[in-house]
Amino acid sequence: MKSPNITWISSDDPPEAFPEIESAFDIPDGLLAAGGDLSPERLLYAYQHGIFPWYDSGQPILWWSPDPRCVLRPHEFHVSKRLRRSLSRSKLEVSFNQAFSAVIAACAEDRIGQQGTWITDDMADAYSRLHQQGWAHSIEIWQENRLAGGLYGLAIGRAFFGESMFSRQTNASKAAMLALCQQMVLNDFEILDCQVESPHLVSLGASLMPRNKFAAVLRQACKSNSQFLDWPAGRRQMLDFLD
Repeated sequence: MKSPNITWISSDDPPEAFPEIESAFDIPDGLLAAGGDLSPERLLYAYQHGIFPWYDSGQPILWWSPDPRCVLRPHEFHVSKRLRRSLSRSKLEVSFNQAFSAVIAACAEDRIGQQGTWITDDMADAYSRLHQQGWAHSIEIWQENRLAGGLYGLAIGRAFFGESMFSRQTNASKAAMLALCQQMVLNDFEILDCQVESPHLVSLGASLMPRNKFAAVLRQACKSNSQFLDWPAGRRQMLDFLD
């Protein structure tokens, strides 16, 4: 039975059929709406307005806009001395958009201490469509031709919306975040949306931003013409650019 306390969206409703983000629940933090679909048009509208989908298999699509929002300014990415030494010795290589399907599949794998995954088949298909359209991107970290870590997300204007990351080797996901932030700085990106705070993200320089301020930043950043930089097909670069 549909709850009278939450806005339900039909798949026939237009992409903009979300309530105002200020109406999101306090408990659970940021729950805004349910239903709808994962069409590219609805997803792109949602992200540009500070909304993202997050739900488990068997649930309806749930849409969220937490307050505050966990964000990272790309030029504020923190590389500790320990991480710097580790990555300098690792001989890891980075690439962009060379293994999107493999990255999203790795992010969807079961993890220790976690039952199941929120990256359902429908979610994977939706972001794969966005990748084919040039909106969704993957950052891959390689160790001797083995995929050691990575992340994926959406680039809209000068904002990057991080969705998920994985690591099969120590510091591989941090290496992916570093490579992403460096490319964002080079392309004058404004903000990296990390969605929900965690000690891991805070250690890398992420901080909390009030939802209304985050929405204001997005209104400016998402209307820009800046684009996420794609490297030539097949290019990999050693993580040897740590000054």
